[in-house]
Amino acid sequence: MRSRARGRRQKGPAPASASTPPPSPPLPVAGPEDRWYDLEEEDEQPPSLPFHPRRTPGAQLDLQVVYKPLDVFQMFFSKQVIRTLCSNTNRYAARRTAEGMKRQWADINADEMYRYLSLVIYLGLVKSSAIRDMWRKDRLHCHPFPATVMPGHRFEAIMAYLHVSDPAADAVNDQLRGQPGFDGLCRLKPLQDQILNACRALYHPHENLAIDERMVATKARIGMKQYMKDKPTKWGYKLFVLADSSNGYTCDFSIYEGKARTPSGQGLSFDAVVNLLNVPYLGKGYKVYVDNFYTSSKLFSHLHSIGYGACGTIRESRLGFPKAEVNAMPKNSPRGEIRWIRDDPLLFVKWRDTRDVTLCSTIHKAFSGNSVQRRVRDKQTRVWSTVQIRVPEPVRAYNKFMGGVDLSDALIKYYSVTQKTRRWYVKLFLHFVDIAVVNSYIIHKEMAITRGEKPLTQKRFRELLCLELADAGRPVSEASAESEASTSARSSEFTGGASSSSRPALEDRPLGCFPVPVCEVSTDGSQKASQGRRKCVHCKQKTIYMCRSCRVPLCIIVDRLCFTEWHDLNSTH
Repeated sequence: MRSRARGRRQKGPAPASASTPPPSPPLPVAGPEDRWYDLEEEDEQPPSLPFHPRRTPGAQLDLQVVYKPLDVFQMFFSKQVIRTLCSNTNRYAARRTAEGMKRQWADINADEMYRYLSLVIYLGLVKSSAIRDMWRKDRLHCHPFPATVMPGHRFEAIMAYLHVSDPAADAVNDQLRGQPGFDGLCRLKPLQDQILNACRALYHPHENLAIDERMVATKARIGMKQYMKDKPTKWGYKLFVLADSSNGYTCDFSIYEGKARTPSGQGLSFDAVVNLLNVPYLGKGYKVYVDNFYTSSKLFSHLHSIGYGACGTIRESRLGFPKAEVNAMPKNSPRGEIRWIRDDPLLFVKWRDTRDVTLCSTIHKAFSGNSVQRRVRDKQTRVWSTVQIRVPEPVRAYNKFMGGVDLSDALIKYYSVTQKTRRWYVKLFLHFVDIAVVNSYIIHKEMAITRGEKPLTQKRFRELLCLELADAGRPVSEASAESEASTSARSSEFTGGASSSSRPALEDRPLGCFPVPVCEVSTDGSQKASQGRRKCVHCKQKTIYMCRSCRVPLCIIVDRLCFTEWHDLNSTH
């Protein structure tokens, strides 16, 4: 679209009559590529792109069903994913044991993998300087939950042998190092593909999208590690992330290996954006916001040709940026000064704030009458005051919608499950757990708001997910034996006090709280002290006694009288 300002200047002179001498040749008139315009010359609003998403934006689940946190999380870490993790971990442990590693190992199953993930998420909620401290029993370190899920040495063993890919496939891939067929992400492929498919299938983004880098911190000496001076995490693995600007949902991502795997010749920033925007999956009419690493005339023209709008800050040294000097931003311009050039369909805007800001857009006009507040200090009186300054439309939209990836990063870092490890793929595995948990929470929140309900906070969501994962891996007999006490324990952990709602109603219980055996006494005298033992809900040690009324196992030992202590804590009177 050509600007109306340019159209007025391109009108030719009136035709000359026969009686008048022919006019001198007209002076050249500046076009949009030759000069910058100010606000006295109004820009035109470009035609809006029709928004046609492939699916209805939002969570792709049944709104009539109330999903527990575990139900949503298991859509990312499905049963197939858990089986693959268990199988490859057992194979890797067998290979390491054969190589001489002396750590004790027993094959892990799906139930135990769920309990392991429960503790991984718990360690994001309760930070400790050392993982082993979570199993200590002294006054300084008293965390009862981890010991009820699995022993500390077992957790360390799983962490040491955890493996995502098939070790045999890794060995074949390692032989191709330096050759075209080598895959630098082979050790992550099974889980990465599953997580990406789930991110795309379970949620469809809204109209505004953001693309940016994300850093996963590491100190490993590996070629994949990158440095970004403008990021809070300066050293780490770099991911290119596509996020929904409205809530921070991670829609898609790709891991940067240090070089593009299949370069198109258009540059890394061009390829990163085009590879994340899967048009057949997303649909048409989306608006994409990027920073100056990605923005270029070539990229924005390509996105416009496929029905996508784009907006972002741009470096003036980029190829295709207007080189006009006529009416450019003067050095003494006040705050709020605006200059613009339109070259269909690209709009270039300069704006003076505390410093000059330059943007490019294919979806906005230069100025729509908006303003922002700024605090300024008078040079003479040195008094601060609030003033309104004009703001270009691309700047206002960029500030509103560019933060999708930053919001996603913030949600992850509040309770990140990342831990120190020497194996690079375990670091990224833990980041995938973070992505799955945060995306699950966003889906829960979106569905609750759609139903008109109050959603859980992210901390509460993680707490419930942690407990449900721990219970999902328990045997049926043990789970049923402690079902009466679990609700009370959860309420106590969340609120800091006891809850009477988890105990049976007084009229439904047998009269009196008295100790009874947990099972029928065996005729074999050697089994009387051990038959049917269950974990005490108070101290988590094995006991053969339970409360007749409350139906929970409790110890009755001289130095550990849990029966009395537990009832005192959970008394309804």
